[in-house]
Amino acid sequence: MASSWESVRVDGDTMRLYVSLPDGKAPSPAVVVIQHQGGVDEFVEEMTDRVSAAGYVGVAPDLYHRDGPDCRDDGPTRRARLRDVAVIQDVNATVDFLRHHRAVDGTRLGIVGFCMGGRVAYLMAAAQPAFRTAVAYYGGNIMASWGGGPAPFERTAEIHCPLLGFFGEEDGNPSPADMKKLDAELSRFGKTHEFYAYPGANHAFMNRRSPRYHAQADRDSWPKTVAFFEKHLGR
Repeated sequence: MASSWESVRVDGDTMRLYVSLPDGKAPSPAVVVIQHQGGVDEFVEEMTDRVSAAGYVGVAPDLYHRDGPDCRDDGPTRRARLRDVAVIQDVNATVDFLRHHRAVDGTRLGIVGFCMGGRVAYLMAAAQPAFRTAVAYYGGNIMASWGGGPAPFERTAEIHCPLLGFFGEEDGNPSPADMKKLDAELSRFGKTHEFYAYPGANHAFMNRRSPRYHAQADRDSWPKTVAFFEKHLGR
């Protein structure tokens, strides 16, 4: 496994990408890893490396790139500035990067996201037809729009790929009621999906640096994620 920082141009700006390449023969399927509120930090780098260790090219775009390199605002402030139209641009630029990467089979792309990234994974399952699978970890605010336009929930009918979702039963956003609402809406439109909820787990249960880390939820959910990628992307 080899990791590096690369960059692409988006909307006249430079967006950094954390890229992790698996060992073995290329080209490989690839998975876009969407950050949590903390940005592309050690946790997101770790998850991108875990994607790579599973045999996929992992790439995490810095969705905060419009703030500039000297921004010192906290995560909630930076997250509040994001707009869906810009997020879609950034993820689409990441897809273009992967399609032109020598190590990637551009016909086999997936997406996984954590926290706000889970929301983005749900959104992009509707907005980007290149994705063949999407995994959302505790994606909050799926029913809310960022900056106008339809919320991801309102685009459920457009979802075109299988969706896997993980939730903590102690989480308030998304709450267990939110999970049931998402499940019902996906079922209403006949969308292939699997949801799992973990007793005792709260938001951010995958982050080993967080006091909310839940080892059992991590141990159960990650193999399910890898199996989902294998089923829909191959290896």
